[in-house]
Amino acid sequence: MMQRWSEGWKGALLGMSLAMLAAGPSEAAVTRSENCARLSSQLDGAIATVADTSQAVQATALQKQANRFCAERKQAQGIRTLANALKLLGVTPVDYDQ
Repeated sequence: MMQRWSEGWKGALLGMSLAMLAAGPSEAAVTRSENCARLSSQLDGAIATVADTSQAVQATALQKQANRFCAERKQAQGIRTLANALKLLGVTPVDYDQ
């Protein structure tokens, strides 16, 4: 009886493992540090295309501030600052958490 119970569990575990493999690899959540880097890169592109130099200067200043926040392990504050800089330029920040 113990052997049948053990084989049942092995079969159930094997089935769950196969189901997980069939579903494909899940994307890991984007870390806040990665989000900082990606938004900063998006902002670099937006700054390069903006025609208004005063907006570009303001966005660059916000980017420097945000990069300091991200480096000081204040990523949430840095992400918000980067998002605000992008909005200043009329660009919608990419949400990497979705």
